[in-house]
Amino acid sequence: MKRDIFQHLIAWKESPRRKPLLVRGARQVGKTYILKEFGRNQYDQVHYFNFEKSADLGGFFRRDLNPNRIVAELSIYGKRDIRPASDLIIFDEIQASPAALSSLKYFQEEAGQYHVAGAGSLLGIALSGSRSFPVGKVDFLDLHPMGFAEFLEAVGESRYRQLLEQKQDLAPLAEAFHQDFISLLRRYYFVGGMPEAVQCHCDGKGFEDVRRIQRHIIDAYTLDFAKHAPTHDVPKLSLIWESIPGHLARENKKFIFSAIQPSARARDYENAIVWLEKTGLIHRSFAVEMVRPPLKGQADPKCFKVYALDVGLLGALAETPTEIVAKTEALFAGYAGAFAENYVAQQLAAQGGPPLYYWRSRGGKAEVDFLCEVGGAVYPLEVKAGLNPKSKSLKSFDDQFHPPLLGRSTLLNLKLDGRILNAPLYAVAETPRLLRLAKT
Repeated sequence: MKRDIFQHLIAWKESPRRKPLLVRGARQVGKTYILKEFGRNQYDQVHYFNFEKSADLGGFFRRDLNPNRIVAELSIYGKRDIRPASDLIIFDEIQASPAALSSLKYFQEEAGQYHVAGAGSLLGIALSGSRSFPVGKVDFLDLHPMGFAEFLEAVGESRYRQLLEQKQDLAPLAEAFHQDFISLLRRYYFVGGMPEAVQCHCDGKGFEDVRRIQRHIIDAYTLDFAKHAPTHDVPKLSLIWESIPGHLARENKKFIFSAIQPSARARDYENAIVWLEKTGLIHRSFAVEMVRPPLKGQADPKCFKVYALDVGLLGALAETPTEIVAKTEALFAGYAGAFAENYVAQQLAAQGGPPLYYWRSRGGKAEVDFLCEVGGAVYPLEVKAGLNPKSKSLKSFDDQFHPPLLGRSTLLNLKLDGRILNAPLYAVAETPRLLRLAKT
């Protein structure tokens, strides 16, 4: 189980102001497993109801939204009494029943003694189109694929996670540790963070088996397009999804609609982009020219990059051969550094902070891959797939905005070189903390 998520769930359970909880995230990132394991460890009983598999469940919510009546009838339906405080109620794929979503308001207002958690792969879509959603009456928890730190724990290297997270200086790591981290990162680039793929790898199965699982996950997403998206958007969703490796392989990784189809226009594809974003399948990073906080106010909504939710799935989409895992340089530099940049986007997005942003100079001659807002200041973060740290764009950014520090992430060891902080790619999730450390 994800350690950080488990701690969050315990805090939710023990909160005196606890509200019903909604867990959001793409399909197969482990939402159901997390909730069931949490319930098994923290409650006497778990009452699990899946609205997608049991369509008749929605009928319990149609007459009225009285939570006490609903609980009484669900107890009969499930053949077990649902007890307040000691039991956990899980409403899975809750977006399939708009009335069940609306009922959460009344669970919060009239039946706070019941512990209710909902989950859904398409919650982002359902919530954006719902006028009756109980705003302010629920807590949210966003679940992402496993980050590199969680991957370290899964493969039995929790001591390395502790080494990164507890480091209180900017001295380089011992070379033996550094090389081990690079080897582990190479594995993560291929396996990614989808729980089933990670479990397959941990079970000692080969990379072909991992890739087979990744393809199965991608097929499931494609089926979701056809099953749940508006009919007129289904072909667009597939075109956008399949175009991600090609977009990221270009030197200019900006998402260009005409690269999908020569006649494609932004306004025709915007709804499809938003659908993929709300289902958690992609992350968007928006261009910023004038860098000042908050970045949201400076972002250009028409200029953005698109990243896949998981670097392992990106490799499967790109059909990279399994043999590439043994070729460190080829894997890290593959697709013009697309894997490195997608990996960093994935690690930063999983921190639950603001949307992703990058800097693009006026005229587009210079570009810095990511911007980090830390303590009221904005820091650039340049990503390099290999060992070459040189960057004209980073210097151009410095000349124009004079940030306190410059961030860079490469395969080089941790180092503070003047005003440039090099955070190794395997430690990129620690960049905000390392920047604070360097600044003091």
